[in-house]
Amino acid sequence: MVSTTKAEPKKPEKKKSKMVPVNGNGTNRIGRARKWDVSDRDWARYQKYSSPEIRQDLLNRYLPLVRNVASRMAMGFPRSVELSDLVNTGVIGLIEAFRNFDRDRGVKFETYAVPRIRGAILDELRSLDWVPRSTRAKSREIERAHNFLENKLGRPPEKNELAKHMKISVSELYGALGDVSGTSILSLDEVVFREDDNRQVPRIETVVDKSVHSVLGEIEKGELQSFLVVAIDRLTEQEKLVIALYYFEELTLKEIGECMSISESRVSQIHTRAVAKLRGMVREKFALTG
Repeated sequence: MVSTTKAEPKKPEKKKSKMVPVNGNGTNRIGRARKWDVSDRDWARYQKYSSPEIRQDLLNRYLPLVRNVASRMAMGFPRSVELSDLVNTGVIGLIEAFRNFDRDRGVKFETYAVPRIRGAILDELRSLDWVPRSTRAKSREIERAHNFLENKLGRPPEKNELAKHMKISVSELYGALGDVSGTSILSLDEVVFREDDNRQVPRIETVVDKSVHSVLGEIEKGELQSFLVVAIDRLTEQEKLVIALYYFEELTLKEIGECMSISESRVSQIHTRAVAKLRGMVREKFALTG
């Protein structure tokens, strides 16, 4: 008699992850070296012969260390900062660290070199930055204060609240914000979304010169002016007078009241009513909904 009991399928074995956690000294927890590590034998050979070929070989093997440092720093920089530029500058720090490194002190080269690579990159960025360091520091201070108050209040802080927290006056805060706002730079080649059709286009295509008047705009403006002449003629004599004195003679409401022997508040009411009438007639004529 044959058993009909089905055998249980074997569970697939889990694949072991190839990712190995790494320590800060350049080796992982099971002793496997990073790809930029150089053995003591290599350093001993360089110290013994000091040939340019061995020096160049060691520098080439430490290039991944430079790229690792530059990649980590690039995450905190704007997109306009190219990773390749950071790597090129970091190589200068690597060469300087290699020249000044003393192996007899018992320090690993990468431990000694990383701060020099970072320093070379930061020094180069500071030399290229046209914004004063004080303004950069002011920007970071305002951002920290804004984030702190927003988390504390559960809403964006008011300007007076931000100034009080930073222990400065509101006028000083506005001055600092003006300095910081002038440090923002936009790339015209950056791809953005257009508001009308939500299509991605270079930013330069969204820039509009508002000082240039289009032919269609001039025609629409002329048509509106012509209709306003007709619309004003439909107002009462009192409303026409207020409109003429306020917009053409540029008198204040108080001066118009004195001319018409009525109170300033009464002039304001007449002006509001006249403007509302004109706005309604323009909307009706041009089928405007806004």
